[in-house]
Amino acid sequence: MGLPRNPGLLLLWVTPWLQPRLCLELVPYMPQITAWDLEGRVTATTFSLEQPRCVFDGRAGANDTIWLVVAFSNASRNFQNPQTLAEIPTSPQLLTNGYYMTLPLSPDQLPCEDPSGSSGGVPLLRVGNDFNCQQQPYCNTPLPGPGPYSVKFLLTDVAGSSKAETKWSDIITLRQGKAPGSIDTWPGRRSGCMVVITSILLSLAGLLLLAFLAASTVRFSSLWWPEEVPEQLRIGSFMGKRYMTHHIPPSEAATLPVGCEPGLDPLPSLSP
Repeated sequence: MGLPRNPGLLLLWVTPWLQPRLCLELVPYMPQITAWDLEGRVTATTFSLEQPRCVFDGRAGANDTIWLVVAFSNASRNFQNPQTLAEIPTSPQLLTNGYYMTLPLSPDQLPCEDPSGSSGGVPLLRVGNDFNCQQQPYCNTPLPGPGPYSVKFLLTDVAGSSKAETKWSDIITLRQGKAPGSIDTWPGRRSGCMVVITSILLSLAGLLLLAFLAASTVRFSSLWWPEEVPEQLRIGSFMGKRYMTHHIPPSEAATLPVGCEPGLDPLPSLSP
Protein backbone atom coordinates (compact mmCIF):
# COMPACT_ATOMS: atom_id res chain seq x y z
CA MET A 1 0.00 0.00 0.00
CA GLY A 2 1.43 3.38 -0.99
CA LEU A 3 1.80 6.32 1.36
CA PRO A 4 -0.66 9.23 1.03
CA ARG A 5 0.79 12.24 -0.81
CA ASN A 6 -0.89 14.80 1.45
CA PRO A 7 1.38 15.53 4.50
CA GLY A 8 -1.64 16.02 6.77
CA LEU A 9 -3.04 12.65 5.81
CA LEU A 10 0.42 11.13 6.36
CA LEU A 11 0.49 12.47 9.94
CA LEU A 12 -2.99 11.10 10.65
CA TRP A 13 -2.00 7.75 9.14
CA VAL A 14 1.19 7.40 11.26
CA THR A 15 -0.12 8.86 14.55
CA PRO A 16 -2.38 5.94 15.62
CA TRP A 17 0.64 3.58 15.38
CA LEU A 18 3.08 5.84 17.25
CA GLN A 19 0.77 7.39 19.82
CA PRO A 20 0.71 4.55 22.40
CA ARG A 21 4.50 4.12 22.24
CA LEU A 22 5.48 7.80 22.34
CA CYS A 23 3.19 8.71 25.24
CA LEU A 24 4.28 5.89 27.54
CA GLU A 25 5.05 7.30 30.98
CA LEU A 26 8.65 6.89 32.12
CA VAL A 27 9.08 6.33 35.85
CA PRO A 28 12.40 7.63 37.27
CA TYR A 29 13.44 4.29 38.71
CA MET A 30 16.29 1.99 37.70
CA PRO A 31 16.20 -1.74 38.61
CA GLN A 32 19.26 -2.96 40.45
CA ILE A 33 20.74 -6.02 42.14
CA THR A 34 19.46 -6.38 45.70
CA ALA A 35 21.54 -4.63 48.34
CA TRP A 36 20.88 -7.37 50.90
CA ASP A 37 24.00 -9.29 51.89
CA LEU A 38 23.00 -12.66 50.48
CA GLU A 39 24.93 -15.58 49.04
CA GLY A 40 24.23 -16.14 45.38
CA ARG A 41 22.91 -12.70 44.49
CA VAL A 42 24.49 -13.33 41.09
CA THR A 43 25.15 -16.89 39.92
CA ALA A 44 25.87 -18.58 36.59
CA THR A 45 22.15 -18.69 35.67
CA THR A 46 20.33 -16.29 38.02
CA PHE A 47 20.45 -12.84 39.59
CA SER A 48 18.37 -11.20 42.33
CA LEU A 49 16.71 -7.80 41.94
CA GLU A 50 15.12 -5.43 44.38
CA GLN A 51 11.35 -5.62 44.30
CA PRO A 52 9.75 -2.59 42.62
CA ARG A 53 7.71 -1.57 45.67
CA CYS A 54 5.80 1.70 45.24
CA VAL A 55 7.46 2.27 41.86
CA PHE A 56 4.10 2.43 40.07
CA ASP A 57 2.17 3.82 43.04
CA GLY A 58 -0.68 6.02 41.80
CA ARG A 59 -0.35 4.68 38.26
CA ALA A 60 -1.35 1.02 38.63
CA GLY A 61 -4.94 -0.17 38.87
CA ALA A 62 -6.17 -3.26 40.66
CA ASN A 63 -6.29 -5.27 37.40
CA ASP A 64 -2.96 -4.09 36.00
CA THR A 65 0.17 -6.23 35.78
CA ILE A 66 3.79 -5.39 36.52
CA TRP A 67 6.21 -7.26 34.24
CA LEU A 68 9.96 -7.70 34.19
CA VAL A 69 11.56 -7.26 30.78
CA VAL A 70 14.85 -9.16 30.40
CA ALA A 71 17.04 -8.42 27.39
CA PHE A 72 20.58 -8.82 26.19
CA SER A 73 22.14 -5.42 26.66
CA ASN A 74 22.85 -4.99 22.95
CA ALA A 75 19.22 -5.89 22.09
CA SER A 76 17.41 -3.72 24.65
CA ARG A 77 17.16 -0.81 22.23
CA ASN A 78 15.15 -3.00 19.85
CA PHE A 79 12.51 -3.90 22.41
CA GLN A 80 9.01 -2.63 21.60
CA ASN A 81 6.54 -2.27 24.45
CA PRO A 82 3.56 -4.55 23.75
CA GLN A 83 0.06 -3.20 23.17
CA THR A 84 -1.78 -6.53 23.39
CA LEU A 85 -1.30 -9.78 25.31
CA ALA A 86 -0.35 -11.50 22.05
CA GLU A 87 2.63 -9.16 21.63
CA ILE A 88 4.20 -10.07 24.99
CA PRO A 89 7.46 -11.92 24.19
CA THR A 90 8.03 -15.23 25.98
CA SER A 91 11.26 -16.77 27.27
CA PRO A 92 12.17 -18.73 24.07
CA GLN A 93 12.36 -15.40 22.24
CA LEU A 94 15.44 -14.42 24.25
CA LEU A 95 17.56 -16.57 21.94
CA THR A 96 15.86 -15.28 18.78
CA ASN A 97 14.92 -11.65 19.43
CA GLY A 98 17.21 -11.00 22.39
CA TYR A 99 14.49 -10.20 24.99
CA TYR A 100 11.42 -11.58 26.78
CA MET A 101 8.99 -10.72 29.60
CA THR A 102 8.48 -12.70 32.79
CA LEU A 103 7.47 -12.56 36.47
CA PRO A 104 3.99 -11.01 36.03
CA LEU A 105 2.86 -9.55 39.37
CA SER A 106 -0.23 -7.69 40.46
CA PRO A 107 0.21 -4.36 42.28
CA ASP A 108 -1.10 -5.83 45.55
CA GLN A 109 1.84 -8.27 45.53
CA LEU A 110 4.23 -5.31 45.77
CA PRO A 111 2.90 -3.24 48.67
CA CYS A 112 4.62 -0.09 49.87
CA GLU A 113 5.09 -1.34 53.40
CA ASP A 114 8.55 -1.60 54.92
CA PRO A 115 10.20 -4.72 53.39
CA SER A 116 12.04 -5.37 56.67
CA GLY A 117 8.79 -5.72 58.59
CA SER A 118 7.51 -8.63 60.63
CA SER A 119 7.22 -11.00 57.65
CA GLY A 120 10.90 -11.90 57.94
CA GLY A 121 11.27 -12.54 54.22
CA VAL A 122 13.85 -10.93 51.97
CA PRO A 123 12.13 -8.68 49.38
CA LEU A 124 13.72 -9.65 46.07
CA LEU A 125 12.93 -11.02 42.63
CA ARG A 126 15.14 -13.89 41.57
CA VAL A 127 15.45 -13.92 37.81
CA GLY A 128 16.04 -17.33 36.20
CA ASN A 129 15.05 -19.28 39.32
CA ASP A 130 12.38 -21.63 37.90
CA PHE A 131 14.25 -24.76 36.80
CA ASN A 132 11.05 -26.79 36.31
CA CYS A 133 9.24 -24.32 34.05
CA GLN A 134 8.99 -25.85 30.59
CA GLN A 135 5.66 -25.21 28.86
CA GLN A 136 4.25 -22.19 30.69
CA PRO A 137 4.06 -19.08 28.49
CA TYR A 138 5.93 -16.68 30.79
CA CYS A 139 8.52 -18.95 32.34
CA ASN A 140 11.23 -17.58 34.61
CA THR A 141 13.71 -20.08 33.18
CA PRO A 142 17.45 -20.14 34.01
CA LEU A 143 19.38 -17.70 31.87
CA PRO A 144 21.33 -19.37 29.06
CA GLY A 145 24.66 -17.57 29.45
CA PRO A 146 26.63 -14.85 31.19
CA GLY A 147 24.99 -12.08 29.18
CA PRO A 148 25.42 -9.20 29.74
CA TYR A 149 21.76 -8.38 30.45
CA SER A 150 19.64 -5.29 31.05
CA VAL A 151 16.20 -5.28 32.68
CA LYS A 152 13.31 -2.89 33.25
CA PHE A 153 9.83 -3.04 34.77
CA LEU A 154 6.76 -2.49 32.62
CA LEU A 155 3.17 -1.77 33.70
CA THR A 156 0.38 -3.08 31.45
CA ASP A 157 -3.39 -3.04 31.71
CA VAL A 158 -5.70 -6.02 31.54
CA ALA A 159 -5.60 -6.05 27.73
CA GLY A 160 -1.80 -6.10 27.64
CA SER A 161 -1.36 -2.48 26.62
CA SER A 162 1.67 -0.73 28.17
CA LYS A 163 0.95 2.15 30.56
CA ALA A 164 4.29 2.98 32.24
CA GLU A 165 7.87 1.80 32.32
CA THR A 166 11.08 2.26 34.32
CA LYS A 167 14.57 2.97 33.06
CA TRP A 168 16.78 0.15 31.90
CA SER A 169 19.16 -1.18 34.53
CA ASP A 170 22.90 -1.09 34.40
CA ILE A 171 24.58 -4.01 32.69
CA ILE A 172 24.32 -7.29 34.66
CA THR A 173 26.87 -10.00 33.92
CA LEU A 174 26.49 -13.47 35.37
CA ARG A 175 29.30 -15.49 36.89
CA GLN A 176 31.26 -17.90 34.75
CA GLY A 177 33.01 -21.12 35.67
CA LYS A 178 36.58 -21.70 34.53
CA ALA A 179 37.68 -24.62 32.42
CA PRO A 180 40.13 -26.89 34.30
CA GLY A 181 42.78 -26.35 31.64
CA SER A 182 42.68 -22.58 32.10
CA ILE A 183 43.52 -22.66 35.82
CA ASP A 184 47.09 -21.50 36.45
CA THR A 185 48.88 -23.92 38.79
CA TRP A 186 52.34 -22.32 38.66
CA PRO A 187 53.61 -21.77 42.24
CA GLY A 188 54.90 -18.34 41.33
CA ARG A 189 51.30 -17.16 41.12
CA ARG A 190 50.61 -18.15 44.72
CA SER A 191 50.87 -15.83 47.69
CA GLY A 192 53.73 -16.07 50.20
CA CYS A 193 51.46 -17.51 52.90
CA MET A 194 50.23 -20.22 50.56
CA VAL A 195 53.79 -21.21 49.67
CA VAL A 196 54.81 -21.39 53.35
CA ILE A 197 51.78 -23.48 54.31
CA THR A 198 52.35 -25.84 51.39
CA SER A 199 56.03 -26.28 52.33
CA ILE A 200 55.19 -27.07 55.97
CA LEU A 201 52.59 -29.63 54.97
CA LEU A 202 54.98 -31.32 52.57
CA SER A 203 57.70 -31.46 55.25
CA LEU A 204 55.32 -33.02 57.78
CA ALA A 205 54.21 -35.57 55.23
CA GLY A 206 57.85 -36.47 54.52
CA LEU A 207 58.66 -36.90 58.23
CA LEU A 208 55.64 -39.12 58.74
CA LEU A 209 56.70 -41.25 55.77
CA LEU A 210 60.24 -41.65 57.14
CA ALA A 211 58.93 -42.60 60.59
CA PHE A 212 56.64 -45.21 59.04
CA LEU A 213 59.48 -46.69 57.00
CA ALA A 214 61.77 -46.85 60.05
CA ALA A 215 59.13 -48.57 62.17
CA SER A 216 58.39 -51.04 59.39
CA THR A 217 62.10 -51.86 58.97
CA VAL A 218 62.57 -52.60 62.68
CA ARG A 219 59.44 -54.70 62.81
CA PHE A 220 60.23 -56.95 59.85
CA SER A 221 63.95 -57.27 60.55
CA SER A 222 63.14 -59.27 63.70
CA LEU A 223 61.25 -61.78 61.53
CA TRP A 224 64.04 -62.35 59.00
CA TRP A 225 67.08 -62.12 61.31
CA PRO A 226 66.45 -63.81 64.73
CA GLU A 227 68.19 -62.42 67.75
CA GLU A 228 71.72 -63.79 68.42
CA VAL A 229 71.91 -66.62 70.95
CA PRO A 230 73.53 -65.43 74.18
CA GLU A 231 77.15 -66.43 74.66
CA GLN A 232 76.44 -68.53 77.71
CA LEU A 233 73.99 -70.75 75.73
CA ARG A 234 76.39 -71.69 72.94
CA ILE A 235 77.76 -75.28 72.69
CA GLY A 236 81.20 -75.49 74.22
CA SER A 237 80.54 -72.67 76.61
CA PHE A 238 78.67 -74.65 79.25
CA MET A 239 80.26 -74.51 82.64
CA GLY A 240 80.24 -78.05 84.08
CA LYS A 241 80.81 -79.15 87.69
CA ARG A 242 82.46 -82.34 88.86
CA TYR A 243 80.18 -84.42 91.00
CA MET A 244 80.26 -87.87 92.69
CA THR A 245 77.54 -90.45 92.05
CA HIS A 246 76.14 -92.37 95.02
CA HIS A 247 76.73 -95.88 93.59
CA ILE A 248 80.43 -95.46 92.86
CA PRO A 249 82.78 -95.83 95.74
CA PRO A 250 84.66 -92.67 96.44
CA SER A 251 87.98 -94.42 95.92
CA GLU A 252 87.02 -95.53 92.41
CA ALA A 253 85.31 -92.26 91.52
CA ALA A 254 88.46 -90.42 92.39
CA THR A 255 90.46 -92.49 89.89
CA LEU A 256 87.98 -92.07 87.02
CA PRO A 257 88.14 -89.07 84.78
CA VAL A 258 85.05 -86.96 84.46
CA GLY A 259 82.60 -88.46 81.99
CA CYS A 260 84.00 -92.01 82.21
CA GLU A 261 81.74 -93.44 84.89
CA PRO A 262 80.87 -97.10 84.38
CA GLY A 263 77.90 -97.82 82.21
CA LEU A 264 77.84 -94.38 80.66
CA ASP A 265 79.06 -93.23 77.32
CA PRO A 266 82.04 -91.03 77.47
CA LEU A 267 81.13 -87.39 77.41
CA PRO A 268 83.27 -84.64 76.18
CA SER A 269 84.86 -82.55 78.78
CA LEU A 270 82.71 -79.66 79.89
CA SER A 271 85.60 -77.78 81.31
CA PRO A 272 87.20 -75.20 79.06
